[in-house]
Amino acid sequence: MWHYQAPLRDMRFVIEEWLAAPADWQRMPAFAALDVELAAQVVEEAGRFAGGVLAPLNASGDRQGCRFDNGRVTTPDGFPAAYQAFVDGGWAALACAEEHGGQGLPQLLNAALLEMIYSTNHAWAMYPGIAHGAYECLRAHGTPELRERYLAAIVSGEILPTMCLTEPQAGSDVGLLRARAEPAADGGYRITGGKIFASGGEHDLTANILHLVLARLPDAPSGSRGISLFLVPKRLPDGRHNAVRCDGIEHKLGIRGSATCTLSFEQAEGWLLGEPHKGLAAMFVMMNSARLHVGLQGLGHAEAAWQSAAQYAAERRQMRAVRRPEGSAEAPADPIHYHPAMRRTLLELRTLTEGMRALGYWTAHLLDEAEQGADPALRARAESRAQLLTPLVKAFFTEQGFRLASAALQVFGGYGYVQDYAVEQTLRDSRIAMIYEGSNEIQANDLLLRKVLGDGGAALRGLLETFRAEAETASALPECSAFASALGHYCDRLATAAEGLAAAAAQDPERPYRAAGDFLRLLGLVALAFAWTRSARLCQGRAAAPFHAGKLESAAFFFAYLLPEADHRLVLIEASRQPLPFLPE
Repeated sequence: MWHYQAPLRDMRFVIEEWLAAPADWQRMPAFAALDVELAAQVVEEAGRFAGGVLAPLNASGDRQGCRFDNGRVTTPDGFPAAYQAFVDGGWAALACAEEHGGQGLPQLLNAALLEMIYSTNHAWAMYPGIAHGAYECLRAHGTPELRERYLAAIVSGEILPTMCLTEPQAGSDVGLLRARAEPAADGGYRITGGKIFASGGEHDLTANILHLVLARLPDAPSGSRGISLFLVPKRLPDGRHNAVRCDGIEHKLGIRGSATCTLSFEQAEGWLLGEPHKGLAAMFVMMNSARLHVGLQGLGHAEAAWQSAAQYAAERRQMRAVRRPEGSAEAPADPIHYHPAMRRTLLELRTLTEGMRALGYWTAHLLDEAEQGADPALRARAESRAQLLTPLVKAFFTEQGFRLASAALQVFGGYGYVQDYAVEQTLRDSRIAMIYEGSNEIQANDLLLRKVLGDGGAALRGLLETFRAEAETASALPECSAFASALGHYCDRLATAAEGLAAAAAQDPERPYRAAGDFLRLLGLVALAFAWTRSARLCQGRAAAPFHAGKLESAAFFFAYLLPEADHRLVLIEASRQPLPFLPE
């Protein structure tokens, strides 16, 4: 009922024109040999893999789910073969360093890959989804022996890693965790405790699984400052099965083909990653990568929702439309994409999806610049900007992914509510992304309290300077001047709102927390205004081509229909002056 078509034309527009990434790659020694043609070929092959291998398993994997039997998990039919094809295609190694067996390609191309696999099979993508973050964590914090033993195996796909953080009493507040680690005579540690919600904690895709586990040492202080990070393999280097057991899997609303496991560690052998009691710092190397990737899940869901709704709306005929495109044939009933309500929904789907793609890929490109840039000042600026944008991408994209999946389902009417059409699964699968890897409420707090107010607003001012520079450039073009003016206006209002919250925090420390969610959405809308101003500038004078004409139409739609939500968010930020009452116990 739904055929996924990788959005290669728009991906190339973002990579080659919106970001001008190939020119930046030439200034990065690690990517100097990468040219436009090779990058386009990588993205095209990734789309072929996602559409040809993963998409056909999406609905069947959802209906079959995972099976649990006496500590063992069997994934849905076809999942192991798809993983082997993923490994054989070199996709696991795409953005890993060549010295560890990787291909050494940019995070930007990896972002394009991730968007496509999340669009086509989110549940399957959960198994390799954390691999790159674990690779970065081990590379940064592992001993030489651990790096020698496990890095190449992660890169090759021989081993899949997991994150083991959550316990029944310790979710967002990891300081409450009780898992413990005791030093052993062999120089390692023995880990004891239970973990829940461990994605891919047990499966049949690889023979070994590498658990990254948060636990407390005997001398650990209380709270989050007393947490250490340990590497605990399912199978030990000598081939023995470690004392790790899967006690069961969750039965979930969505991503049913992903094994969400409860794990027990009973004096399991492991090794310390990083310094004692500083496990969160080591873990955040992995979680920051994961949060960008979860944001790309939101983008993938939005793309899947847009494609399925657009295809259905072009085929479904109901009633006569008030207006039709010039030259269209008269018929007793018209495709529903002619009707104004459906046109507005479809334009919103297209516009937000393409705008988020530009912002998400920009964040990935900033990570490349931060790691590979030749200029230290450029690297520092890119790192600061990526840190600011990461919670925005995670929270704003996943919220839009779920909301747009719901809007797409509405296009189908009653048919969207049944399993015959893929959109109901997209809606179910998309919901979890707003919760895990730090809930969206935590992301909003992180954005405003730490990333904006925490440095006195310096990072935000730098971002707004970039937005204003785009507005100034675009203002000289007649087709873009109104867009540029609106972008500049909302940059000023956003800056004023941030300054007001900073000033109010001294007298009312809770106020930034009350405003954080609306501030994040406001920044998301202003960032999209920047994305669409730049897109319009790049496409002005090229409207004879359907692709560029569509971009200009989407830009006009965004500024007329979607950006006005920013006024609503500003009103709510102002309303946060009013304290919230406490509810009765």
